[in-house]
Amino acid sequence: MLNGARTKIGKKIDEITVGERIHLVETIEDKDLLIYLGLTNDNNPLYIQHEYAKDTFFKKPIVPTIMLNGIVTSAISKHLPGPGSHIREQNIIYLEPVYHYETIEFLLEVQHIDYENNIVSIQVDAMNKSHQQVLHGILKVLPPI
Repeated sequence: MLNGARTKIGKKIDEITVGERIHLVETIEDKDLLIYLGLTNDNNPLYIQHEYAKDTFFKKPIVPTIMLNGIVTSAISKHLPGPGSHIREQNIIYLEPVYHYETIEFLLEVQHIDYENNIVSIQVDAMNKSHQQVLHGILKVLPPI
């Protein structure tokens, strides 16, 4: 920790408005998959073995859903509300598989603000380049105080 350095803090609840949005574009690369698989010791062949995956419903390796969830939680931590925020609850539905090297567009939008309990409800939707929705969810987030 740096002495005397002040950490940037995200938006407090009174600085957030309903309808506020953040748009992110992420491409899932091999390096990202390898880091995830190495850190978690997840050796599911569906994520990395082309020969195995071609005989499945998916036909080729898919991205672990937890990696997509990581992109969403990172957006909360970095942008909306930002540093100092904490996800209290999340409900995410993974509608379509995401494949290696796909570029995914994420849209996070503030849906509701509960000032009394310091909770912001944020909707997240993600689409692939074919305009298929791959993810939909709602997160309840505690912004920094």
